[in-house]
Amino acid sequence: MKTVYLCNNTVTGIFSAVYDAWKSGKREEECGIALRETLEQELLCEYRKTEETERKAQAVERLIRKHLGVKAYWDIYHASLSEDKEKGNVILGTMMEARKLSDSRRIMEHLSNPKVEKVFELSRNVGGEAHSYRGFVRFKELENGILYSEISPKNQILTCIAPHFADRLPMENWMIYDKTHQMFVVHEAQKKWVLVWDEGFDRTMTERISEKESAYEELWKSFCRTIAIRERRNLKGQLQHLPLRYRYDMVEMRVEI
Repeated sequence: MKTVYLCNNTVTGIFSAVYDAWKSGKREEECGIALRETLEQELLCEYRKTEETERKAQAVERLIRKHLGVKAYWDIYHASLSEDKEKGNVILGTMMEARKLSDSRRIMEHLSNPKVEKVFELSRNVGGEAHSYRGFVRFKELENGILYSEISPKNQILTCIAPHFADRLPMENWMIYDKTHQMFVVHEAQKKWVLVWDEGFDRTMTERISEKESAYEELWKSFCRTIAIRERRNLKGQLQHLPLRYRYDMVEMRVEI
C-alpha cells in the first residue's frame, strides 16, 4: 500500500514531508506527498499527517545542498513555492532519482525524467514571475510613514522578491502583502525582512495614505495620461509586456490611459 504524507502548502511543510518519506526508506512508487489544501484521496493509499518542524526542513535543506548541490537546491526551493499541487511529489521524486546517479549533483541535467523536468519547469515559472514583480511592485506611503504594497501572484514569491527590495530600501519601513496566499513580507529600517502570515491584520489601516502620497498618485496618473497617444494604442502589444493580472495593483493602470 502506498503511503502518502500530508503537509501544509509551505516550504517548511513540504520539506518536513520529504523528511518523513525519506526516513521511511520506502521506494519512490511506495510513497508520495500531498498538500492538505488540495487533497484528492485515492484508493489503496495510507494517508499520514506530517508534523511540520524547522528541524526537519533544515535537515532536508542540508541534505540537498550537500549531495545535489546549491543550484539543485534553488531549483527545488523555487519549485516548492509553485502553485502546482503536485510539487511535493515531483520534489520527492527528483531527490530519489538523484540517489540512482553516480554523480547526484548532475540531477537537474536529467530532464528525461518527468519529475526532474517538472521541477525545472516549476522553478523557471516561479523565477519568471518573481522577476516580473520586481518591476511591477508599487509602494504607497501610509499615514504612519510605512511604505506598503499589495500584489496578487500565482506563486508564493515573497521570499524571492524581498531581498531585492531590502537591498534597495534598507533605510525604509516597508511591507508587501500577498493577497493570494494571505502573507506579508515585513522590513523594519536597518533590519532583516521577515515573513508573516495574515492573522488579525487590520486592512483599513492600509487605506489611510499620507497627503503627500495622494498628491504623487494624482501626479503620476496625470503623467501617464499625458504621455499616452490614444491613436497609437496597441492593446495586444501591451499584453505581451504587461498581462492583465498585474494591472490591478499598479496605480497608473487603475485609470483609462
